[in-house]
Order: sequence, then C-alpha cells, then structure tokens
Amino acid sequence: MPPRTRPETIRDTYLELIDKHLEDLVNNRATEMWEIEDFAERLHVHPVHLTNTLKALTGSSACGLYQVKILDIAKKMLAHSTLSIHDVALVLTFEPSQFTKWFKRFEGITPKAFRTSAQILKS
Repeated sequence: MPPRTRPETIRDTYLELIDKHLEDLVNNRATEMWEIEDFAERLHVHPVHLTNTLKALTGSSACGLYQVKILDIAKKMLAHSTLSIHDVALVLTFEPSQFTKWFKRFEGITPKAFRTSAQILKS
C-alpha cells in the first residue's frame, strides 16, 4: 500500500475526529458540538484549507461531510434508542425545534416520521 499523501491524511484524520467527537457527544463525554474551525485547529490547518482539501478529494466540503455524519448518528439514535426526539436533539446540541427543521432539510421527513418508519421496518 503506497503511503498516504498529506491531503489523504487530512481527510482520514478529519473523518476520525468527527467520529470520535460524535461518539463523545452521544456518550455524554462532550457537551458542545464542534465547529469546522475546531477540527481545523486540531489538524493544524486553516479552515479554508481543510474545506478545499476535502472538496478536492471527496467532492464534499468539510461542513457537508460533518452534516452527513451528524445525520447518520441522529438516524441511529431515532431508530434504536428510547430517547425522545427532544432528547436526541439535546444530545446532538440542537435546539429541539431547530433539530426538526434541520433533520427534515437533510432527510426529507421529520424525525417523528423517520422514527415511525424505522419502527415499522423493525416489526
């Protein structure tokens, strides 16, 4: 396997940092959602460089990749936990009404409709 380039290292480390941070949020080891600047700081790069690098390698911005990961976690929590939608929003540091708007914008349905459909699929 050839050595990774610096942009590949930035991408891989960024994705690992997102996963770790979201795991910390879900498990109450963190209380605030990081911003792109927080990730860039940990990677020792400028936020614009981070986004440009990710866009070149993946076709998605840093924010776009982050949103996808947050949505994946939200969907898992809605489908597999007994937390209320309100509490899922709070765990992910959203104001509950904003969470519903955000979720619907990315998923096309409300968190409640998603949870209902996930429960139907489980039965």
